[in-house]
Amino acid sequence: MEILGPDRYTMRFDAVKYVVKCPKGSPKFSGLATRRTPKLYLVGQDHWPIYVGMTRQSMNTRLRMGFTATGESGYHGYAWRRTCTAAWLDIWCLADDAVPPTVRDAETVEAEIVFRIREKGQWPEHQTEIHFYPSNDEHRRIADHIMGHYRKA
Repeated sequence: MEILGPDRYTMRFDAVKYVVKCPKGSPKFSGLATRRTPKLYLVGQDHWPIYVGMTRQSMNTRLRMGFTATGESGYHGYAWRRTCTAAWLDIWCLADDAVPPTVRDAETVEAEIVFRIREKGQWPEHQTEIHFYPSNDEHRRIADHIMGHYRKA
């Protein structure tokens, strides 16, 4: 299994709406963000993640769900949208030509990333949910690779 990315975007937002900006200045998602394959996304400030998520949807669809949630169905949306106004968004995509990565693979790597953040002091500030599954060396290697891109201030 390989990891592609990150594709970095910047976001400005309030509790109900968001605007993204890609490195080339476009206000639209492209590349990894539009793939309908398992992907991990990290939201952060400065050089450290405050939230780790996983989706198979396009990022625009996933963010829209997180910004419009009202709690009626039990889902309250992203906690960070209520306390922050700007963040970066990194998108990582799992890939394998021989055996396509599964949602479970992505959720396992997501949990490993969250665990590595916790090892540095505290759980991600705005993490509200995580799924735990047994991991293998490959999941842990990918989590280590991703976390190698971030440093705690």
